[in-house]
Amino acid sequence: MNYLHTMVRVKDLEESLEFYCDHLGLVVLKRMENEAGRYTLVFLGTSENSEGMVELTYNWDPEVYTEGRNFGHLAFQVEDIYAMCQKLMDAGITLNRPPRDGHMAFVRSPDNISIELLQAGSPLSIQEPWASMANHGHW
Repeated sequence: MNYLHTMVRVKDLEESLEFYCDHLGLVVLKRMENEAGRYTLVFLGTSENSEGMVELTYNWDPEVYTEGRNFGHLAFQVEDIYAMCQKLMDAGITLNRPPRDGHMAFVRSPDNISIELLQAGSPLSIQEPWASMANHGHW
């Protein structure tokens, strides 16, 4: 398993970039605009870690963040997302967002922190029972 990034929602992207880049010394590694989803993602890292450490998510439509909504999730890359999800389910852990696409799933920690699991490399072929599993709660 590889740690990928931590996602944080921000209300003012420029102010946040000033803080993380100008004050903390992080650098912008990648920036993505999604007009359909109405959000911007900016991945930040250090010169020692070009893989990314922090994902800033800026939603274009104003939103008041409550219950820690500004902190999005921890992300981990796994070798076999289906095997990992089965292991978690066998341990009684709820899949909040099953890996229907063979690529991504979400679970929650005991402290209700959202954890994103991402398949290493290309998505696995879509398989049952994952393809037809419903979401549980929010992630």
